[in-house]
Amino acid sequence: MAALLWVLAVVLVIVGLVGVVLPALPGTMLVFAGLVLAAWADGFSRVGIGTLVVLGVLAAASYGIDFVAAACGAKRLGASRRAMAGAAIGTLLGLFFGLPGLIIGPFVGAVAGELTMHRDLLRAGRAGVAAWIGFAIGMAVKVALVFVMIGIFLAAFFLF
Repeated sequence: MAALLWVLAVVLVIVGLVGVVLPALPGTMLVFAGLVLAAWADGFSRVGIGTLVVLGVLAAASYGIDFVAAACGAKRLGASRRAMAGAAIGTLLGLFFGLPGLIIGPFVGAVAGELTMHRDLLRAGRAGVAAWIGFAIGMAVKVALVFVMIGIFLAAFFLF
C-alpha cells in the first residue's frame, strides 16, 4: 500500500511540474497533492502538519502570481490602471485557451485596457509588452516556488 502511495505521489509531482508551465493542468496544486500523499505514505512521521501548512500556503500563493505579475509589469512602464486591470483580465481569460491564451492574454488585455484610456497605439503596445514581460517573470517565479516547495519537503523528509 505504501509503495503505491509513493508511486502515485511521484506521478502527481511530475505531472504537477509539467502543469506549472502548461496551463491546462493545475500544476502547483498537483505538486502539493503529491507532497501531501508522500507525507501520508510515510505516516507523517518525517513531514508533519506544520511543513504541509507552509507548503499549502506557498501553493495557494502561486495562483496570485500570474495576475499580479502581469499587472505589475504593465505598471512598471507607466501604464494606466485600466491597462493593469486589462492584463489581469487577459491572464484570467487566457487560462481558457491554454498556453497560447496565457501568452497572448496579458498582452491583449493590457493593450485593450490602455486603448480605453489613451488612444495611442504605441503607448498601448508598450503596456502590452510590459504586461507580457511581467507574466513571463511571474511564470519563472512560479517554477521557482514549486522547486522551493519540493526542497522544503525534501529537507523535512531527510534532515529532520
